[in-house]
Amino acid sequence: MPAPFHLAIPVDNVAKAREFYRDVLELQEGRSDTQWVDFDFFGHQLVIHYKPKEEKESTHHNAVDGKAVPVPHFGVVLEWNDFEAFANKLKSKNIQFVIEPYIRFEGLPGEQATMFFYDPCGNALEFKSFKDLSQLFAK
Repeated sequence: MPAPFHLAIPVDNVAKAREFYRDVLELQEGRSDTQWVDFDFFGHQLVIHYKPKEEKESTHHNAVDGKAVPVPHFGVVLEWNDFEAFANKLKSKNIQFVIEPYIRFEGLPGEQATMFFYDPCGNALEFKSFKDLSQLFAK
């Protein structure tokens, strides 16, 4: 297994973000304080840190496979069967998808299942999966 990464993201409402990552994504909570909370993000360390909302925030999207992909975004690569189960769980929790779960680059190098959605503080997440993990960096 590769070394776990550490990612710290800004949230303008620690309580709402904590509830989302703990109850919606069902991540285990680690250490915390009033300004931050650690989560076990599929074996990696995700930390939500309080940051006041900026008055002028802009969103950016890049076209990928005919879809508007939010930039920046983060997430993990799941096992194929886990992806489908996770997508169904999110649908049952009424997640508003930016990009609904679908197969991207179908029949091409890098074919993958993917989905995008935002946390309640505007951080974009992508979860993806490959039937053949060797396709992760395929050209």
